[in-house]
Amino acid sequence: MNIKEFQNIAENIKQNINKIIIGKESVIELIITSVIAGGHVLLEDVPGTGKTMLAKSLARSISGSFNRIQFTPDLLPSDITGLNIFNQDTHKFTFVPGPVFTNILLADEINRATPRTQSSLLECMEEKQVTIDGKTMSLDSPFLVIATQNPVETAGTFALPEAQMDRFMMQLSMGFPTPEEEILIMDRFISDNPLENIAPVCSKEEIFMMGEIARTIYVHPVIRKYIADIVQATRTSTTISSGVSPRGTLALLKASQVFAAIHGRDYVIPDDIKALASPVLSHRIISYSNMAKNSNKSALIQNIIDNITVPTEEWTAR
Repeated sequence: MNIKEFQNIAENIKQNINKIIIGKESVIELIITSVIAGGHVLLEDVPGTGKTMLAKSLARSISGSFNRIQFTPDLLPSDITGLNIFNQDTHKFTFVPGPVFTNILLADEINRATPRTQSSLLECMEEKQVTIDGKTMSLDSPFLVIATQNPVETAGTFALPEAQMDRFMMQLSMGFPTPEEEILIMDRFISDNPLENIAPVCSKEEIFMMGEIARTIYVHPVIRKYIADIVQATRTSTTISSGVSPRGTLALLKASQVFAAIHGRDYVIPDDIKALASPVLSHRIISYSNMAKNSNKSALIQNIIDNITVPTEEWTAR
């Protein structure tokens, strides 16, 4: 697979999802970036903006399986990962896999579950495996968690700990459609559900190959220093109490490689870093204002980018 084929497959996935989700091209592109890079996505939006439709259409587009978990306070870790049940006929324990054994997992309103249940996703998200009763089982590839949470309604919720927030490659928001987009949505759904007619445009194996290709995308040493300067600035800023971790540094690096390939390049440019810095880094910082919304954190990241000199080099030189 070459870069042109990579770009074509990514564009086909994007156009396929656009048949269902209208007017959110940039969000769709970023989610595709996360899938190929092997990352997870946190969608913070009010109900009804199309998060479930987006996850389902993505799964169908890549020939992947889809499972949905509605997180509630009484949800148990075994409800997510699965458990061993004693079989009276065979007198042996039989493993019943949980919904985490899938390609695209929608963790709906993840902050409504208790911290104990939330933590059951940590191993799944980071190591792509599940350990139950001392036995470790690998998850299918690709494996992507799309978690949602409502930024408005906070009663009866448990805020995600920083360790789990750091497991998400990106935090995104779909937002409300424009009046023109709202009319297009009504026109498209007035007599039919287009999700039922959506067909795969690539295979899971091709997604894996695209991930392998992305690792070969060239990142100039000056670009790497640019990433490091941005991350270091989050750690020394007077308005940020806790900066970005090394995991965040690697997430920005890997996402930039995929993002460059999606745009038909075999090298990363500073504009890739600028486009990805906010969705990849903003949820990983803690500002001195505990009430800071993610939009304010995005502004902090943008301010850091504005105050760092953009490097100028020949990015294709190796």
